[in-house]
Amino acid sequence: MTQTFAIAIGGAAGQGVATPGDIFAKVFSRRGLHLNAYNAYQSIIRGGHTFLTIRTGPDKVTNMGDRIDLLIPLNQDTMDRHFGLLSAGAACIYNSDTIKPGRSTDGVQLCPLPVSKLADISRNKVAQNTLAVGAGLNMMGIGFQALETMLIEQFKKKGDAVVAENIAIARTGYDYASQNFKPFDPPLPMTENRYAVPSGNMALAMGGVAAGVKFYCAYPMSPSTGVLHWMASHARKAGVMSGLPLAAAAFRKLAPETKIVAHARDGVGVAAKTAVMAIPFVPWEYQPSALDVVKKLRDNGYQIVAVEQAHHSAPYTQAGIYRPPVGL
Repeated sequence: MTQTFAIAIGGAAGQGVATPGDIFAKVFSRRGLHLNAYNAYQSIIRGGHTFLTIRTGPDKVTNMGDRIDLLIPLNQDTMDRHFGLLSAGAACIYNSDTIKPGRSTDGVQLCPLPVSKLADISRNKVAQNTLAVGAGLNMMGIGFQALETMLIEQFKKKGDAVVAENIAIARTGYDYASQNFKPFDPPLPMTENRYAVPSGNMALAMGGVAAGVKFYCAYPMSPSTGVLHWMASHARKAGVMSGLPLAAAAFRKLAPETKIVAHARDGVGVAAKTAVMAIPFVPWEYQPSALDVVKKLRDNGYQIVAVEQAHHSAPYTQAGIYRPPVGL
């Protein structure tokens, strides 16, 4: 370990790659270290390969580099894909019950965890993740208190029993590593600095608000969902109007001749404000008065359709209720 230290965690989507990644990142930032994290994943809802890399160090981390110091494969596929990235001085922590190690490279430390003997996997399906985090931090020379604090923060919403269970599992992994694995030399450094850990989506959203964005419309779809979540949770304080374009998109598909005019409740065109649209482009035009637009469309033969939930509303998917052209 020289100027930086890199951890890679891989597995199938749904195996919980993100949680240990979050814990590592927060432990590093509170240790006064810079970090850069990159999550690569396939476009599959569940089951696709996910590979998260975190590089940390006392100086600014400007790139992901090409060296991995610690690999944590959560399945055989990750071991097969990425074990070859390890070189002398690196280590690999894995579940020896379900994963066979790759062909050993000189100087690479294999760290098998007998997960079924260390934890009750019938109660905790992701026990291997927590064991690996505990073992990894021990090998980096980081005290258990830092991990315990993070586990309390991470799982407190799930209740004291879940918090206690995860702390116990992490402690088991931590102690097992101290007895069976060789620690990294030198240990991970520590500084007096403290850093926040914003995601790229969070930084993008905050940058948009700083630039004057007042309207944000997007589908909740990876990888941009975090932007929508941040905009929605900070909408009132930041003065941003945010929402989902689902109804508009549905009407657009059902009635291609639909004319979509964006307007705020008071009739002031949203298009007059700085806006971000994370959806395919829909032709639009600015009009100062929604009422005048509705009258003009009606005079030109458009059927006017209002999207609202009321006792007399008709499902928007109901056949035969549209008479193109439609004004939404």
